[in-house]
Amino acid sequence: MNKFDPKKINPIYTTRGDVDAFILYPMLYNPIGEWIGWVTPKAEVYSVHGDYVGWLTEDPRILRKRTYDFSKPSMKPPAKPTKVLAPASVPLPPMMAELSFDTIDVLYDEPERLPTLDSGDALQDMD
Repeated sequence: MNKFDPKKINPIYTTRGDVDAFILYPMLYNPIGEWIGWVTPKAEVYSVHGDYVGWLTEDPRILRKRTYDFSKPSMKPPAKPTKVLAPASVPLPPMMAELSFDTIDVLYDEPERLPTLDSGDALQDMD
């Protein structure tokens, strides 16, 4: 699934048509340019902490099954990339296909699954 030009920043939309992430293949960034995850060649999406998040569709959206899939092991994150400058404007979103009940839009329903390196549930609490 390498339809993204690795030299261009492409928007990732929510089902509602909002841009809530960007991809500079294979890295994912939030709207202010902070690294939030990466995409494997099989279109699997992982957070910066190495947790499986879902998959990237052709729309492009990040989706996952409503029930957690424990068969996907955590992966070692790649080296932290530099922050990117998000584009000032993006194309209008494409028409989005309806989601079945067992599938959710991660950026819309569970954006906390894609935290930055300095946030998220995977961090150790400071004493």
